[in-house]
Amino acid sequence: MQNAVNWFEIPAVDFDRAVDFYSTVLGVEIQKADFMGEPQAFFPYEGTSVSGAIVKSDRLTPSMTGTLIYLNLTTVENLELALTRVEPNGGKVLMGKTDIGDPGFIALIQDTEGNGMGFHAFRPA
Repeated sequence: MQNAVNWFEIPAVDFDRAVDFYSTVLGVEIQKADFMGEPQAFFPYEGTSVSGAIVKSDRLTPSMTGTLIYLNLTTVENLELALTRVEPNGGKVLMGKTDIGDPGFIALIQDTEGNGMGFHAFRPA
């Protein structure tokens, strides 16, 4: 097994607000499309790497108590920059940059839809 996770979906009540939030906070272009009759916005990925989408669907409900996903911000600088963008764009920083030893650094946020989300950055070599 290459990865324990190969796809994730982040529920959105206000689809455009959620897409704008993640695009701005992460500093990435997120592609909107209709997939299987639902609005979805796909995070960038390369090849067969793990990725996911923001989804507006009756089958998904935003939550602070469900599964926690950690988005890979790669570098500490990217993590710190993303955290500065969370609250001005309608989210809330729940736990700032936290050192977790060899694996690097994490932070926890609440997005505009009410989802709990983690950020992760690897420790510089």
